[in-house]
Amino acid sequence: MKTSTRSILLVSLLLLPAIRVMADTDAADPSLLHWEALPDLPDALGVAGPFAGVHNDALIVAGGANFPKPVWENDKAWHATIHVLTREGEGYAWKDGGQLPAPAAYGAAVSTPEGVVCIGGNDGPDTYATVQLLSWDAVAGKITLSDYPSLPKPCAYGQAALVGSTIYLAGGQSASGLDSAMNNFWSLDLSKKDDAAAFAWQVLPAWPGPGRAFNLTVSQHNGYTDCIYVMSGRRQEGEEVNFLKDVWEFNPKTQSWRERAASPYCVMAGTAIARGQSHIFVLGGADGSFWGKADALKDEHPGFPRRAFSYHTITDAWVPAGSTPANHVTTIPVAWGDAVIVPSGEIRPRVRSAKIWRITLVSHRKPFGALNYVMLFGYLSVMVGVGVYFTRRNKNTDDFFRGGGHIPWWAAGCSIFATMLSSLTFTGVPSKAFAQDWVYAMGNFMIPVVAIIAVYVALPFYRRIDATSAYEYLEKRFNWVTRLFGSGSFTVYHVFRMAVVMSLTGLALAVATPLTPTQSVLLMGLLSILYCTLGGIEAVIWADTIQTVVLLGGALIAIVLLIAGIDGGAGGFISIAQEGDKFRIANFHLDATNAQIAFWVIIAGSIGQNISSYTADQAVVQRYMTTPDQKAAARSIWTNAFLSVPATLLFFGMGTALYAFYRTHPEKLDPTITTDQIFPMFIATELPVGLAGVIVAAIFAAAQSTVSTSMNSTATTLVTDFLRPLNARLKIERSEHSYLKAARLFTVIMGVLGTLLGLVFVNPEIKSLFDEFIKVIGLFMGVLGGLFVLGVMTRRANGIGAVCGAIVGSGTMVYLWSFTAINGYLYTTCGILTCFGVGYLVSLLTGQNQKPIEGLTIYTLSGSDTKGD
Repeated sequence: MKTSTRSILLVSLLLLPAIRVMADTDAADPSLLHWEALPDLPDALGVAGPFAGVHNDALIVAGGANFPKPVWENDKAWHATIHVLTREGEGYAWKDGGQLPAPAAYGAAVSTPEGVVCIGGNDGPDTYATVQLLSWDAVAGKITLSDYPSLPKPCAYGQAALVGSTIYLAGGQSASGLDSAMNNFWSLDLSKKDDAAAFAWQVLPAWPGPGRAFNLTVSQHNGYTDCIYVMSGRRQEGEEVNFLKDVWEFNPKTQSWRERAASPYCVMAGTAIARGQSHIFVLGGADGSFWGKADALKDEHPGFPRRAFSYHTITDAWVPAGSTPANHVTTIPVAWGDAVIVPSGEIRPRVRSAKIWRITLVSHRKPFGALNYVMLFGYLSVMVGVGVYFTRRNKNTDDFFRGGGHIPWWAAGCSIFATMLSSLTFTGVPSKAFAQDWVYAMGNFMIPVVAIIAVYVALPFYRRIDATSAYEYLEKRFNWVTRLFGSGSFTVYHVFRMAVVMSLTGLALAVATPLTPTQSVLLMGLLSILYCTLGGIEAVIWADTIQTVVLLGGALIAIVLLIAGIDGGAGGFISIAQEGDKFRIANFHLDATNAQIAFWVIIAGSIGQNISSYTADQAVVQRYMTTPDQKAAARSIWTNAFLSVPATLLFFGMGTALYAFYRTHPEKLDPTITTDQIFPMFIATELPVGLAGVIVAAIFAAAQSTVSTSMNSTATTLVTDFLRPLNARLKIERSEHSYLKAARLFTVIMGVLGTLLGLVFVNPEIKSLFDEFIKVIGLFMGVLGGLFVLGVMTRRANGIGAVCGAIVGSGTMVYLWSFTAINGYLYTTCGILTCFGVGYLVSLLTGQNQKPIEGLTIYTLSGSDTKGD
């Protein structure tokens, strides 16, 4: 008891300086935006309410309205001119885009791949229901106009946004007066434009709040799916004008609305646009503070407030985003490349501006620091040292692939744990829990359940046949073709797995270190190739064991610091998480396509994934054969199973703590990052120098444990399943030393392929690395698991049935991935069931199995462990 108390006190004292540094950290600089002026609009007066968008790398500004000078003595004028701004070398130039069919302003506009869709609008007395597509032909230098379906009724002063191929239009006026403001919500699916009967605006249920005009409508991801946000606006009740601040979120998947946190001020007629993966920036808007005073103030009117805000859809929090050089209302902000363009607009009553603003996001990050570099590269040097140390112990392929069968059970268990964990768990799981909840945790809790199958079903088979490769079983049970299919599928899968792990880890680390994603991928790949090629499986396992300690230790430090930084500490953490429904562990519905994954999908999917991993994944099965006997191998499996439970609590808890921390401190969120970079961002901005290096090393450790395992296990299958059998068939005699050299060569080749593919896969647009990795597992491992289940669980299955099951199962996986919206978590289970079902049916139709199956099914298992029991 005394020792435990002393340990806790020691840890607390060590962390106290770090916690104090976090507590004393100043709030992030609110200046998140950099404003830059582009060439002014050719109309020197500027216009309000233009249709604006981007097509073929050109900015289109069409129509609009203004007051000729002197503005207080002239009536408003509507325009039909189309201006087009194009890039000219390193500069810009305005082009004449022709004319709209009629003068119009104050409509909505959405940029699409086909052009800018211009919706509704008015010309003063008349409000339009017309919809047109403006397309810029860069070669011909002209605008092409096309008619789209008209709105259900006339609409102006509303706004629209795009989700996928569907335009959503919310709010607006059906006539010239504010008393005609509507509670309208309409959609147009552009994917149906070739079907005249189906290509029409649909009337959808509107938000539960009041109708409005001059509202903001934006699309952004909310952690589950892309949603529509309807913000602010104004409405009229009798003689009273109401300035609204409420915010409503529409989920297109569930067709449902929910109210979100209101904006700090009314931002009617403002400019709002989504940036990053979960931020919405409001770059300006009118708050109604001088409403009704324009005629009295005239040129003394101070203009609209020059302040910007950001809203984070996951934490549901608003923060200031800095002051703005100008506040342009009644215009449409558009994304152009990596910037936002605010074209023209109104800056005070009757006064427009011809200014075109280009706005980019500003990131505030601390330098990585010399001490962090020492910690990171110190760890990486240790990993290389492990490889060098074990080089002399590899005398043959049995040493290189199985460690001579003398690895301790606890080290093999840590290696399985580190392999299954990966950096995608270290960064992907916390980001998943940050964005969503604990629903996916239930999948990890199935690992101890499936461990029973691994220990009592899979393990005895592999030990009995003394397998170096898991796919030796498939040849003994079925035929050589099935073995080659299984081994080849595994090899391709692990090359892709290496690429996915390295590329996504590189993207995550780009926010925590000065390294670019490309540099991180190269560093991970090179070092993994080095120590894995030198030391073989023994180096991999002992490196994995060290990495397990680094992983869990880094995660423990991180969650302590996270909770310490939350207002209210542990109590605040729990209350904030409960308020945000972050501890939810199940969604009870039947929809297999819902982004809020169903409980049955989690259970069925995780059982399938783990069955495939523990029975048909060479990276795991190979560990079975590195221990002295079957009893030790079983202990290694149980070690991983038991470690998985506290690790699940730790990593999902970390994600929830990240949510609570940034819910408390939304100003610290960096809008330039992806959701998967949320934990690395915390490391980079909140941890003191030294500790940040340790935890970045932990992320590298997680990636390298997966990558090095993939290199060694694919080299194992290539030598054991392809090279040796081919030489035997060709009656070519090779020495054991030549096979060892081949094993090292294949390790290098597989490592280089995985690294190069990782460079290709670097893609910051990926919403969730966790989801993408789950799909990769399912596409390959489901069929392999199905082949093992088919062989073990049936007597009548034969080689023809196995091959047919594998082919149909693979086709089914491609079909699910390409043509359905089914959740990727189910891929593996679908692959197992398809392969098993087709394989067994074909076996029944083609006759009795002719191969001896003694010891190869659960019905005929006999004999003892050939490795020492």
